[in-house]
Amino acid sequence: MAKIIENLAQIQVNIDQAKERSNYGQPVQIIAVTKEVDVARTAEAIDAGLLHLGENRPEGLLVKREAIQQFANWHYIGSLQTRKVKQVINEIDYLHSLDRLSLAEEIEKRAQHVVKCFVQVNVSGEESKHGLTAEETIDFLHSLANMTKIEVVGLMTMAPYSDNKELIRSVFRNLKKLQQEVVALKLPYAPCTELSMGMSNDYEIAVEEGATFVRIGTALVG
Repeated sequence: MAKIIENLAQIQVNIDQAKERSNYGQPVQIIAVTKEVDVARTAEAIDAGLLHLGENRPEGLLVKREAIQQFANWHYIGSLQTRKVKQVINEIDYLHSLDRLSLAEEIEKRAQHVVKCFVQVNVSGEESKHGLTAEETIDFLHSLANMTKIEVVGLMTMAPYSDNKELIRSVFRNLKKLQQEVVALKLPYAPCTELSMGMSNDYEIAVEEGATFVRIGTALVG
């Protein structure tokens, strides 16, 4: 518990400093990525004041949701197979990996509440990463017009795992530019005011470039 509090304090200082360097002045929400830690460690994170938790597998999410009774916002941050939508969609508050119409249709069919979704964009073009291309994103958003259970609150991406900070920055900057294009469309079901980008190794750059949600695991609870 003490270690998490210490880590959180340092991360918050880093985020605040990054916000001062940013042109956007946006609020930034930390998502504690608890996929690699057990129930007890996850509960410690909540006790430390971290009320946004990220999981990337249905099994891990469901075990922790059942075991942990404290209030938290649950984020599904991994790629979600269409056949597993029914297991998790009514157990989460946010989905960070909406990337295809078949997934959206299954959410529409299974969800009992409006799910806040991030459309995943593969800005870097890496074959190892899921997501739409930037060019595909706006057409995809238009295809969601008749969905009643999906609210596109923002876009999500992952930068390459690299020491090249300018490469990382360019990925985040391009996602911010795309987000601004979506906002200008004024789609009622896709306000797209949020940006989910940045992890333990690059969250400060992400905040500088406009991130509103950062997904931090190792640096926080690892």
